[in-house]
Amino acid sequence: MADYPHIESTPGIAGGRPRIAGRRITVADVAVWHERVRMTADEISDAYDLSLANIHAALAYYFDHREAVDTQTAEDAASAASLRESVPSRISAALRRSSDAA
Repeated sequence: MADYPHIESTPGIAGGRPRIAGRRITVADVAVWHERVRMTADEISDAYDLSLANIHAALAYYFDHREAVDTQTAEDAASAASLRESVPSRISAALRRSSDAA
C-alpha cells in the first residue's frame, strides 16, 4: 500500500484485511486496542513488540478508512456470534450434563 508503507494486505493472510507488514496484527486490532481498550501507542508497542511507526501507520490507515474497517469489524463480530449460536459448544454441553448429573 503505497500511502501506508508499514501496512499491507495479502489474500489468504488475516482474511486479506489490512495489517502491519510482516505480521498478522490487523489495522482493526490496533484500532480496537487504541480506541476501545484505551491503550496508548507505547503500551501497544510494548505489549505486541511493534514499532511506534507501525502503530501510527495502522492508526493513520484506520482514521483514513474508519467506516470500512468498522464495518468489517462489525461483520466479523456478527459472523462469530452466528457461528457460536449454530455450533453448540462441547464444553457448555459437558458442563450442562455434569450439573444435571449432580
